[in-house]
Order: sequence, then C-alpha cells, then structure tokens
Amino acid sequence: MARLQEQYRNEIKKAVAAKFGLDNPMAIPRLSKIVVNMGVGKATQDKTVLESAAESLGKISGQKPAITKAKVSVSGFRLREGNEIGCKVTLRGSRMYEFLDRLVAIALPRIRDFRGLNPDSFDGHGNYSLGLAEQVVFPEIDADRIHHTHGMDVTIVTTASNDDQARELLRLFGVPFRQPGARAAGK
Repeated sequence: MARLQEQYRNEIKKAVAAKFGLDNPMAIPRLSKIVVNMGVGKATQDKTVLESAAESLGKISGQKPAITKAKVSVSGFRLREGNEIGCKVTLRGSRMYEFLDRLVAIALPRIRDFRGLNPDSFDGHGNYSLGLAEQVVFPEIDADRIHHTHGMDVTIVTTASNDDQARELLRLFGVPFRQPGARAAGK
C-alpha cells in the first residue's frame, strides 16, 4: 500500500471528519483520481516531439499515456481535426497516491524559486489544478537525455463538496500551499 494511502486511512480521514463535523464515513472527502495532461503543440510539425512527451509522461506516471487528438480544426494554428496534439494519463488507486507523494515530496521542492502553490486554483467543486513548466523536476527524467522540455497540467479530483474541504484534504496530504497574502514569484 502506498505511504499516503495508509496515512489517509489512519490519520487524514479522521482529521477532516473532525474539522468539518462529518459523521457519515461516505461524506468524508477523498481523492478520486489525478489526471496528468501534456499538450504538445509542436506535434503537428514533428511527430518525434509527441513521442518524446509520451515517453516522459510514461516514466513519470508509471503507465502508458493515451494520445489526445484535436476535436476541431483551427486554421490559425495549422491544426486539423484528428491531429495528434498531446497525451494524458488518468491515475487511480495506489499509482495515484504514489504520484502525489512524488509530486509533493520531490518534484515541487525542485522547482526554482518555489514559494508554494496557489491556494485559489480550485474549480468550485473541490478539484485542484496546477501547471508545471517542465518535466525535468521529476527524478525519473534524465535532463541530459531530453531534447524538448514539455509542460504539464496536473488535475487532482476529489469527492469534496466544496473548495474548503478539498483545500484541507490536500493540505493534510502535504500539498504546499502559499500562505494567504504572500505573492507569487515574478508578480
């Protein structure tokens, strides 16, 4: 069993239930899934860029990514419907907890000038999204062997009924949120 999964069962579940006064065990928020998406716009000109992005995402997530295709044609971007333009993985179960553990404990601290994640990036339904500028922050990726850096979007989907419950759940998992009033780097 993953370390964070065990921690959720033994400690976090009780703490969240006590803080929000939840008596029903099914009402206690939990992680549902984590979706990691890499949009690769250069894939329309060079297929090797998409292949390297998919390989990197596979190493990071531990499972084979699904290739995403354009749903509509956009002439300004030289994009046709059906073109392969990215890749994504949906993590559930122990892989989800392992990925969150690596993200929080290893990848986020390796970001240059990192002062914490934006605590306001919730969608109103208890789901949190964050963006990473490059895949090199993960230890599975060898910086000397990559030719193209790719950004990625990470969406953490919870069963929380509101953002406050989800924020507390993620805080107890160790997600480093920026303190209110602190400004982001470069702003």
